[in-house]
Amino acid sequence: MKICKFFILVIGFIACLFPNRVNGQELNCEVEINADQVQATNKQVFSTLKDAINEYMNTNKFSNAQFSVNEKINCRLFFTIKEYNDNTMIGDLQIQSSRPVYNSSYTTTLINFKDTKVEFSYQENEPLIFSENNMESNLTAILNFYAYLILAIDFDSFSPKGGEAFYERAQNVVQMAQSSGESGWKAFEDTKNRSAVLSAYTEPNTSIIRTLIYEYHRLGLDEMVLSPDKGRAKISSTLDYLKKIYDVAPMSVGLSMFKDAKLDELVNLYTKSSQTERDNAYEILSSLYPTENDRLNKIKAGTNK
Repeated sequence: MKICKFFILVIGFIACLFPNRVNGQELNCEVEINADQVQATNKQVFSTLKDAINEYMNTNKFSNAQFSVNEKINCRLFFTIKEYNDNTMIGDLQIQSSRPVYNSSYTTTLINFKDTKVEFSYQENEPLIFSENNMESNLTAILNFYAYLILAIDFDSFSPKGGEAFYERAQNVVQMAQSSGESGWKAFEDTKNRSAVLSAYTEPNTSIIRTLIYEYHRLGLDEMVLSPDKGRAKISSTLDYLKKIYDVAPMSVGLSMFKDAKLDELVNLYTKSSQTERDNAYEILSSLYPTENDRLNKIKAGTNK
C-alpha cells in the first residue's frame, strides 16, 4: 500500500512539473465567429458557440502524440454565419494553420482554406462531445475533420508521409458523415467539399502533394537559413509536383489550397533569386494559375512591390 501511494505521489509530482507533456494537447487554436449577417434578437448563442468550439479544439486530444506548449500547432477557425433558423446555422469556415521554420523567427502558412458548405445545429450552451468513433453532431464532425487535417499536413511537413495516421482518422470522419447525409461530405458533390479535400491528399493520382509538402518545407524552407540558394532550389524543384497533379487532375482542390497558402510566400522567395530561376517558376505557376497574373508577374520581375 505504501509503495502504491509512493508511485501516485511521484506521478502527481511529474504532472505538476510537466503539465503540458503529460496532457500533450496538440493545438493552439484561435476561434472567431462573425454573425453580422444574421438578423437575430439573441446574439448570445454565438458567444456560447465560440466558447464551446474554443474549448473543444484546445482541450481535446486528437492523437497520442505528446506536445509541449511551444510545440503546439498554431491554427485559426473563422466562422461566418449567414443564416440562423431553428437552431440551424449556415455559413462558411476559413481554416488556417502555420508552422515555424527552423532556426528563424519566420512562420509559414500550411493551410489557408475556405469551406463554403458549413451547416450544423447548435443550441445555446450545448456541450460539444468529442468521440473518435462516433459522430456526435455535424459540428463536431467538421471540427474533428479539420483538426485531423491540420495535424496531418503539419506532420507531413516534417517527415515523409508523417501525417498518415491523421489522414486515416479524417477518412473515418468522412465515412461516418457521409452515412449521416449531412451536406459538405458527399463524394463527387463538388470539387471543394471535405470529401474532395481529403481525396486530394490521399488518392494515388494526387497524393504526391504530400511529397511536395515535405520537400518544400523540410528540405526547402528549413534549409534556407543555412543556405538560401540551396533551399530555394529545392522549393523550385517541388513546383514540378504541381504540374504532375494538374496533368491528371486539373480541378484538384489541392492545387488551389497550395496557391492560397503559398503564392504570396513564393513571390517573396523569388525576389532574390536568379532570372533563370524566376522564369522557370513563373512558367510553371502561370500555366497552373492563369488568373493570378498580378502576383505572378512580381515573380517574373523579381519584386514584391
